[in-house]
Amino acid sequence: MLTSIMDTYAQFFDWGMWVHVLSDPVSWGLIGTLILLEGLLSADNALVLAVMVRHLPKKQRKKALFYGLLGAYAFRFIAIGLGVYLINLWWVKVLGATYLAWLAIKYFIDKTKQGESEEETKGMSKESFLIRMFGNLWGTVVAVELMDIAFSVDSVLAAFGVSEKVWVLLIGGMLGVLMMRGIAGVFLKLIDKVPELETAAYVLIAIISVKMYLSVVHIEISHVMFFFLIVITFAITFVVHFRNLRHIKE
Repeated sequence: MLTSIMDTYAQFFDWGMWVHVLSDPVSWGLIGTLILLEGLLSADNALVLAVMVRHLPKKQRKKALFYGLLGAYAFRFIAIGLGVYLINLWWVKVLGATYLAWLAIKYFIDKTKQGESEEETKGMSKESFLIRMFGNLWGTVVAVELMDIAFSVDSVLAAFGVSEKVWVLLIGGMLGVLMMRGIAGVFLKLIDKVPELETAAYVLIAIISVKMYLSVVHIEISHVMFFFLIVITFAITFVVHFRNLRHIKE
């Protein structure tokens, strides 16, 4: 097991693999899918992280988010290295696919309920355990790190459903994290303008869950079919969006 995990990490420094992945259009299609998923799933997460550091002075807010970003990268590096080994175990795939299916089902169940609960918009309390233990700045940094890890579980599992190639996962995950912090506002505005995109993201998670289940019984969905399903999902999303807009105008 240890040797297999070390071999996986060694691939991160295989420049030949870098060249192969970066020159392969299919790999860029998969990387783009991961980035898009990360953006749609994590736009509101970035808002939560911004709220968590709001109680800090302005200079310390940037520090807390920067250290949190480094931690998010470290977690992705570790999770991908271990995950490439673990995802080859059939029961890990079943657990991952079941979790993703549960996320999608829960989203649609919650969506049918009337009256959504208000999001908490206050910053961290200065009486919180982490702040009392580590101080104002570092307590917030630890809280941001823990929140980053919690947010990453969904996207890391979804990433393994999209591809099991180390470099695709690494590049897609790293760019996704950077984008979550850098242009989360763009995705928030996009979701505000086209709220159906959030639903589309969970439809994709459901598709990825099915893809993982099928791989357990050695049925693989081709890249062409997978990209076709993505295109169809977003095409239907925009058709529904414009239909809803027309109903509102009427």
